[in-house]
Order: sequence, then C-alpha cells, then structure tokens
Amino acid sequence: MIVRITDRMRDRKTMVIQERTADQKRREMKRSVRSMDWTLLILLVVLTVVHRNLTVTVRTGSGPPVGSDKHPNSVPLGEDTKPTIEVSEVVMTTGVLNPSHYPGRRAATVVQHYLNTRYGSPYRWIFLSKVHNGSAEDVAEMGRKYQLELTVQEMISNVSGQCSAELLFPGGEGQSAPQVQASCEGLLQSNTTAQEEAFYQQHRASNNMVSGKDIPNSYGHMEPSMKPFWHLGGVASSFIMLRESNESTLYNMAQETEKDQLRFNYHVLLHEMISQEIIHWKLLVTWSPEQGVKVLQTELQPKCHDCEAPPNTTN
Repeated sequence: MIVRITDRMRDRKTMVIQERTADQKRREMKRSVRSMDWTLLILLVVLTVVHRNLTVTVRTGSGPPVGSDKHPNSVPLGEDTKPTIEVSEVVMTTGVLNPSHYPGRRAATVVQHYLNTRYGSPYRWIFLSKVHNGSAEDVAEMGRKYQLELTVQEMISNVSGQCSAELLFPGGEGQSAPQVQASCEGLLQSNTTAQEEAFYQQHRASNNMVSGKDIPNSYGHMEPSMKPFWHLGGVASSFIMLRESNESTLYNMAQETEKDQLRFNYHVLLHEMISQEIIHWKLLVTWSPEQGVKVLQTELQPKCHDCEAPPNTTN
C-alpha cells in the first residue's frame, strides 16, 4: 500500500513537472515570438531607410559584363536579354557620411582624380586608399559640398599621404566639373625628377614611334618599358574622370614627339560603375617634366556594338 501511494505521488510529481515544463515552453515561445517581432521590425526599418536613398529600376537589353567575348554595350542578335538591376541614388545623404558607403567614396575618388591632374606623371600615379571620415551638406543655389579626410597612395613608390579635401558638386542644369580643394601631407616624399628627366630625354631624342596595345594584356602582364606610358595614360584619364566622375581602364596607345613636349595619342576606356557602361574616349596628351600633363583634345567615341571587349583589368 505504501508503495502504491509512493507511485501515485511520483506520478503526480511527474505530471506537475510536465505541466511546468509545458508552461516554460509556452513562455519561451512567447519570448521567441516577441524577439522575432523586434527582429522583423528592425529589418523593416533598415530596409525603409535604405530604400529612401536608393531607387531600383529594371533595365532590359544590357550586354554581358566586361571580360566576356562581346562588348559590354551590345547584345548579339538572337540572344535573350535578361533584366539587369541598376541602382541609382536619388536622395543624397547629408550630414556625417559612412566612410565605407558609396557617397563618401565617390566624392573621395573625385579627389583622387584631382590630385592626378595636379601631380601625376609617368612616375607618379595616385589612387584612393581609404576614406576616414566625411560630411556632406546642401549649399543653397550652389550644389552639394563635401568635407573629407582620406588617405591616398602613390602606386609606383607605394608612398601614402593623408589628405583633407573640400569639393563641391555644382547644382543646376547641365553638368560641370566638381570644384576641388585638397591639401596632403607626405604624398610627394618620393623624388621622381631624375626618372622623369631621363624618360623625357630618351623619347625626345628618339626618331622612332613607340606604340603599345592592350596594356596590360589579358593576363595582367606588361613590359617594364611600357609602364611609364601606362601610368601617364591613367593620369591623363583622370582629366576626363574629374569631369565625368567615371572609373577607367587604359588600352591602346601610341606616342610621338613634338617640340619640347612628348605628345601622346591614347584610346582609353572609362568604366561608369553605376550604369556599368564602358565609354570610349580618344585623348591627345602632352607631357614634359617642367609643364606636366596637359590634355589638349578629347573626343568621345561612338558606342561600339561589334568590337570585342577589352581585357579584364581592375585599374
């Protein structure tokens, strides 16, 4: 009899424990649901903020990406066109900028091109390394002004410089070049005068035309003797990119001498990152150590629907 009572008590305790366990599970499920509600709310808030700054449009008829066997602006006959999502910014961020986000980096890239137009040469080619902080504000009847702190790096010597910059994207109708002011510390530490003078004298005295194609080639290789031409072409492209705010890749160039400056004919490809369009330009460029780089002529080329895509490079 005592055993039976003990068994009943044990069964009752088991039932109580099971009921408590079930209650605990229900409470945990409620907490989980509440937690899920907060998670969904946070995600919705984040998505709402993002979509206020971005507009997503669907565009059909886009060509294959750079590096395929067709020009990126073309779609071969008979080939199915797939919709491509294009993201364009419609409401610009104001106030403090996230250094890793597009608005700040785009503005900093403009500073990079500005520095190339001021200090670039066959032995000095400047790239953006890092954006540390920045801010943007709307200036009435003028446009949008950016304040930036950034690090740039000179590609050849690997010397870095800390820069403070202010630039204004003009408002109003029509497109005009951004207005840039920048000061840098440490950027011009490497002395390239001797190299520039030797390069200048060598090609000024030569009667032979120097030509190059696909620099670098599809494997990323280039002859050491062609590197100064590649650097100079990249610097010259910055003159256009400062005005057009595009990324660039350089191919196909020829060089000749005229008077006291070296004269170059370049065919450059500019990569507009938002639309993914490849834009062809021809540049007439002169350079000397004393007078620096000058772009005398720029000619926008018609879109090429039949030509092959250039080798896939990142510069």
